[in-house]
Amino acid sequence: MLSAKAQYAIHALTFLGENFQKGYIPINQIAEKRKIPPKFLEAILLEFRKAGLLGSKAGKNGGYYLLKNPKQIEMVQILRLMDGPIALLPCVSKKFYEPCRLCPYEEANCNIRRIFLEVRDATLQVIEGKSLYDLMQKGDLFNGDYVI
Repeated sequence: MLSAKAQYAIHALTFLGENFQKGYIPINQIAEKRKIPPKFLEAILLEFRKAGLLGSKAGKNGGYYLLKNPKQIEMVQILRLMDGPIALLPCVSKKFYEPCRLCPYEEANCNIRRIFLEVRDATLQVIEGKSLYDLMQKGDLFNGDYVI
């Protein structure tokens, strides 16, 4: 399940994407338009700035802006920055692998691990290759288009 933090991040980034190359967008404007608590939004945007996805300027005429085109910001990167691993178990994670503390069978073809590898792979198949731009597209989800 996506955390509230990840959902707010997606809403904030899609707003910044819709305003790509239009200058600095004040944090209070993003918070108001996307109904995000300002303090929570500030922490989220700071993480994206540290990751090199956002630029910012302090002061009266300041705000945030995307450093990259929305087509270049990968959905999987957004989710990993906000929620960490895509995988539901650490022993099947591609980027955050850790041996299972609870399972002595990882080396012996654990059935739990096998199934959750399938879950991870299916999830990645859907979201890898998708970008912030894809999240911004309006349309009917059931007709193959995207809705935000």
